[in-house]
Amino acid sequence: MAPQTLDVHVAPFTELDTRTFHDLLRLRIDVFVVEQRCPYPELDGRDVEPGTRHLWLAHDGVVLAYLRLLADPGGVVRIGRVVVAPAARGGGLAGRLMTEALRLVGDRPCVLEAQAHLAGFYAGHGFTVTGPEYVEDGIPHLPMRRGGADSPKD
Repeated sequence: MAPQTLDVHVAPFTELDTRTFHDLLRLRIDVFVVEQRCPYPELDGRDVEPGTRHLWLAHDGVVLAYLRLLADPGGVVRIGRVVVAPAARGGGLAGRLMTEALRLVGDRPCVLEAQAHLAGFYAGHGFTVTGPEYVEDGIPHLPMRRGGADSPKD
């Protein structure tokens, strides 16, 4: 269960202290590499790009949820590495994280590669599927987009 009081943090790589970066990576690796059994190069170089923003929720200094915002070409923002700690799941943290991320994104077009079973969650945040399902690291994914020319009009 998620705690009632959470600290919301947003920072570029240059403002992360080593302990925080360690804790963010540990959560990502614990879930994506260990829990989901997807051995892939977690350190892909994008964490340190000038346009990347790390967004996380913490309680008493413990990282409970995380995502990163990447600056893709053409002013598109890419959301990636969306993760909630196993002990904090079911408390709405992913929704809080996405709401905060989309507040930061604003009106800019935004894309993500959703694990297929989470497409409905992302649809609830205004994303639509933009292509066929594909398998990455043994997990079905769907490309999704919010805002911009490829999104449906209201």
